[in-house]
Amino acid sequence: MNTTPEDILNKYWGFENFKGSQKSIINAVLNGKDVLGLLPTGGGKSICFQVPALMKDGICIVVSPLIALIENQVDNLQKLGIKALGLKGGIKLEDVDKLLDNCIYGNYKFLYLSPERLQQELVQERIKSMNVSIIVIDEAHCISEWGHDFRPAYLNCAILREFHPQAPILTLTATATKRVTEDMVNSLELKSPLVVKDSFFRKNIGFGIIATEDKNGYLKRYCKQLKTSAIVYVRSRKKAEELSSFLQQNAIKATFYHGGMDQKLKTERLGTWLTNKAQVMVATNAFGMGIDKPDVALVIHYQIPDSIENYFQEAGRAGRNGDRAKAILLTNTTDKNLVKKQFLDVLPDTSYVKLVYKKLNNYFQIGFGEYVEEKFPFNFNEFCSTYKLNTYLTYNTLQLLDRNSVISLSENFSKKTTVKFKTDKSAIYRYFHQNPQLEEFVKIVLRTYGGLFEFDNQINTYLLAKKSKRPESVVQLNLEKLAKDDMIIYHSSPTDLEITFLVPRDDDRTINRFSKTIVEQNQIKTEKITTILDYIDNVDTCRSIQLLDYFGEKQRIACGICDVCERNKIGHTDIQKLKEAILGILQEQSASSRTLQEKLGAEQENLITALQELLEEKQLSLNATNEYERR
Repeated sequence: MNTTPEDILNKYWGFENFKGSQKSIINAVLNGKDVLGLLPTGGGKSICFQVPALMKDGICIVVSPLIALIENQVDNLQKLGIKALGLKGGIKLEDVDKLLDNCIYGNYKFLYLSPERLQQELVQERIKSMNVSIIVIDEAHCISEWGHDFRPAYLNCAILREFHPQAPILTLTATATKRVTEDMVNSLELKSPLVVKDSFFRKNIGFGIIATEDKNGYLKRYCKQLKTSAIVYVRSRKKAEELSSFLQQNAIKATFYHGGMDQKLKTERLGTWLTNKAQVMVATNAFGMGIDKPDVALVIHYQIPDSIENYFQEAGRAGRNGDRAKAILLTNTTDKNLVKKQFLDVLPDTSYVKLVYKKLNNYFQIGFGEYVEEKFPFNFNEFCSTYKLNTYLTYNTLQLLDRNSVISLSENFSKKTTVKFKTDKSAIYRYFHQNPQLEEFVKIVLRTYGGLFEFDNQINTYLLAKKSKRPESVVQLNLEKLAKDDMIIYHSSPTDLEITFLVPRDDDRTINRFSKTIVEQNQIKTEKITTILDYIDNVDTCRSIQLLDYFGEKQRIACGICDVCERNKIGHTDIQKLKEAILGILQEQSASSRTLQEKLGAEQENLITALQELLEEKQLSLNATNEYERR
């Protein structure tokens, strides 16, 4: 076996030298020391544990949050001839048993698993019997309630220290504030860890904000200019499908990815993009962690993210090969209100949590002080309708109660039922002649939901039952009939989910024990939204300096390539001349930004600056067709 980290690095990855803090992290792990590594996106976190694991006897256990990440890393290791396994979802228990046997007796070097899989008794018992060399907690910010991606199952990762106290723990993340860092150290019981923080500065990424009412126009223009790959981030599954379709209609090879797709389809879509059969991936935040494509030249956020952490991590997937790349956030006048509505207006306060908890006990007829040790079938839509509760607020409340061990919700709680019509309206009317009993029901569905011919739409079967005055079971039978007759694409999830009460009913006192946490978490989420909005509004400070300052890193030198820096390079006289030229053109007729750019031959960034200034000075306005006109 090779004896130095450099030998391993060269043999398997073909590199001569390590970068950043990789070498110091590897040496610490080889010496049995715990490490907390804060490395930027694209900073080579996996090398930090893969190299020492290949130098030590035993198996390296890697806890990782996403299936895509596990699949990607296991596939890469197997291609290198390294024995690695990933315990993904959907594997039968007997198969899990065989795979774990391989880890114990088959000389495997890596076992990847999710934090939820780690909670299974079978998995824990088998891990106890393994010769574990290193314990790795990847994307470790998920362990902190104060982080942007809190995942309760991560709190149980410390059990690995109990099973194998001699194995060093390597904790890795690309985004963590000081408070989250402290949480990671305490929750994972790290022993005097080496804390390593590489600069998060990505000198090759030009961050930018574009304020425009013509987002699709800018999106198309940027994607048309692409020579390599791009990611477009959106906040909804419907928008991912919609924008992918829009790009395809404009001769741009695009596909989409979101959490509502089955695993087989996700793998296919990822492969299509990784092999450049699709140039643009339009995705929700379900796509990203562990996706290591070096030639991504553009990351566009079509909508405002919910935190600087998410924005920075997603934008950081650009330019991993060191080439110049762009990270653009498109925004307009309505976006700020929308982001507040989506993320802040649905945060339950203590009084709402108490209300839902009381209604939940009443719904299942649990008396004060009573503790019921059984699972209850739970129809969420019916519950909200019975007590006239806001579904979004109530959904967040139930998750909060689950997170604080008041109740336990079944894993498929958040799954949804979706419908998309496969035919056109004329075919539907012909269908009515053969199936008149379904005509009224189909019309109710079409009146209730828009876009059913274009996209998968999330539907509420309980609401449809009320509107059609039918039992919910009949609604589901009708949808199954339409799917069988090839009229719709229908994905159904059970509405009767399971809920378990974990503590005796004590109403207010039950909630009071974590009421302070509710207030603090709501405050933190509010601060995160405020921070991202402030970042968008700040047109005076270099974007990289703003972002790094948020993570406690003081960057003195401006990046020189973000929209703020580019704007500062432009002389005031040049912008003034451009503004006058714009006003001259608009004197005759209104025009889009695209038309103005073609007529003036101006640089895109310069034109944006001039238009923004004219809008702020109230010399211009946008009309209903997103064209600029003089006031």
